[in-house]
Amino acid sequence: MALLETRRLTAFYGDFQALYGIDTVLQLGETVAIIGANGAGKSTYLKSIAGLIRGPAESVWFDGQPIGARQAADVMKRGITLVPEGRRLFPSLTVEENLLIGRYGRNVPGPWSLDAIYTLFPALKARRNSASTTLSGGEQQMVAIGRALVSNPRVLLCDEISLGLAPIVIRDLYNALTQIKAAGTSVIVVEQDIVQALRVSDRIYCFQEGRCSLSGRPTDLSREQIHLAYFGT
Repeated sequence: MALLETRRLTAFYGDFQALYGIDTVLQLGETVAIIGANGAGKSTYLKSIAGLIRGPAESVWFDGQPIGARQAADVMKRGITLVPEGRRLFPSLTVEENLLIGRYGRNVPGPWSLDAIYTLFPALKARRNSASTTLSGGEQQMVAIGRALVSNPRVLLCDEISLGLAPIVIRDLYNALTQIKAAGTSVIVVEQDIVQALRVSDRIYCFQEGRCSLSGRPTDLSREQIHLAYFGT
């Protein structure tokens, strides 16, 4: 049994349909990458899993239970957390306060204590009492990931964590994802950078205009297949 599945997942913004029958599978201990151009439906897919967009209960399954109609707070309590695009930190809070707020609603034992977050991202320990607004973009992304991790999720959803960051910072963030997976958390990462996605994932799904245009293991897919699925030409 898969840890997380979407089955014929659809999503709407009012009358506009953003997803058309998406089937995906995340196994325990896997990292799955969702790739595709802007507007392909990648962020909508993550929001649908996280309960920010709700649909039929049977469209999303987690640990053998249908959760597609659950509210976001309930999905988070079950062990699925989202690192949103744009980081969404609380500007009035310090780094450490932003991290600790991630425990609200799900404070369970596990590998990701505050000290473990500081070990994963040493730069944050020195800035723990600083306002989040004083951090660099890369440091803010580290806080956003750490905030999601302190709830000790079973599944971590990452939405465009490399967006707008320098290559060396992106490298460090993706190295952290490898450590997160090694600690037992399954990961779904939405990414436009195909090279990064292929490097870290056990399996990829390519979205194009709200539909899944390609899926498979990176080692089984050619550049031509990925290019056609991504761009459609």
